[in-house]
Amino acid sequence: MGDEQLQVLAAILREDPRAPIAGSTRERAPEVHIADSLSGLEFEQLSSARRIADLGAGAGLPGLVLAASLPDARVDLIESVARKCEFIASAAERLGLGNVVVVHQRAEAWATPGGGREAYDAVTTRAVGRLATLAELASPLLREGGHLVAWKGRRDAEEESELARASERLAIEPTEVRAITPYPGSRGRHIHLLRKNGPTPTELPRRNGLAAKRPFGSE
Repeated sequence: MGDEQLQVLAAILREDPRAPIAGSTRERAPEVHIADSLSGLEFEQLSSARRIADLGAGAGLPGLVLAASLPDARVDLIESVARKCEFIASAAERLGLGNVVVVHQRAEAWATPGGGREAYDAVTTRAVGRLATLAELASPLLREGGHLVAWKGRRDAEEESELARASERLAIEPTEVRAITPYPGSRGRHIHLLRKNGPTPTELPRRNGLAAKRPFGSE
């Protein structure tokens, strides 16, 4: 069933004008979006997870792909923009995904005891953002020993150094960076794997937007 659902999702991304993806990628959705999202399953830490949060879910990538591929996992797609949440919910319904929950909130607001604080085995993100920012937003959502799986482009030594400086304050540590080639012709793609290595620091989450404006490690 998973392969059929992924074919339907590719058609939705290609044909639905509400899909929040770049127009230049619509015809190549099976490669640029579906295959790229599937590459995260190369990591056992993600493929074995039973509760996953997709951070800044956007068009539902990789969250919807993971939900179709891991029917025994619950996948929460966290997105602050209402129209994107509406698209994700519509797509999940068309795909018949009963293991998807759309969370219309900022990550900082969801990372509370009444929400998703320390609730997840894995957090994923294909969102644009610095590694230290993504790690800060993911840390309070992850249980101790859980993992952040972050899709990125070419490696950036300055960005990775910033993350290393921030790691202790975030209770999260980088463990692996893996080059991926999800489809022929793809270049410079990497997935960063980070591990939550302790309890969530009491200062997390910070106020909305601070992780992006003033990431730890940037001083």
